Amino acid sequence: MTAPPEPGPRGADASVPVIAINGLHKAYGSLEVLKGVDVKAMPGQVISLIGSSGSGKSTLLRCCNLLEDSQQGDIIFEGESVHWRGTGLNRHPADRAQVARIRTNLAMVFQNFNLWSHMTVLQNVMEAPVTVLKQDKATVEKRARALLDKVGIGDKCDVYPAQMSGGQQQRAAIARALCMEPRALLFDEPTSALDPELEQEVVRVIKALADEGRTMIIVTHDMRLANDVSDHVIFLHQGLIEEEGPPAELFGAPKSARLQQFLSATQSG
Repeated sequence: MTAPPEPGPRGADASVPVIAINGLHKAYGSLEVLKGVDVKAMPGQVISLIGSSGSGKSTLLRCCNLLEDSQQGDIIFEGESVHWRGTGLNRHPADRAQVARIRTNLAMVFQNFNLWSHMTVLQNVMEAPVTVLKQDKATVEKRARALLDKVGIGDKCDVYPAQMSGGQQQRAAIARALCMEPRALLFDEPTSALDPELEQEVVRVIKALADEGRTMIIVTHDMRLANDVSDHVIFLHQGLIEEEGPPAELFGAPKSARLQQFLSATQSG
């Protein structure tokens, strides 16, 4: 279902992965959460990460965006490797400017929206491009209004987050991420905090973004969403990739007994 990727804002090479992770290990003290994971997202590709709670999928996404420090392995953004200092539990990114640049290009959409409660929806969407990227306020406002229209809440510009439903807040969070004009979008369980009716509002937006050829990595519990929008699905189990491949293969003919069990449990639930 891969749509033609939209050109990157700086003419990035379509043959180079937007994000590549090689041999990633992540531990919290003695608890090893990721035990050597490889993930690659090409321009315009949608990757879904599935697995039971505690499998490491959200941790992997946070390591992608350098919100968590990993202890071993490479993280490469558009051919540029993250620079590290120290080793093991003392390993940290060495270049703050590099971290800031990568984070602005890998926009994160969180499970619980993370909107600023004291700002209107329009102010929420405009804040980072104006303050972080130092872009012209009038230009950003025009883009922000267009994006709020795009996600179906253009009439909520002057409303505060507390006055909106969860589905509307999540769509505002997606517009905020898009306003940074990122190279990729990272979704961490974007629908799990919503009831089924509001969940579908957000699913429609994500499907539309996939149809546009946006590069996305999605951590999700929603197997229908993963099946509908993904080019590639990765099933994580106990910190390792148990099985991966096109959605038709993973959902239609899973090879791993663990994946079969997981899919059976999600269907019965």
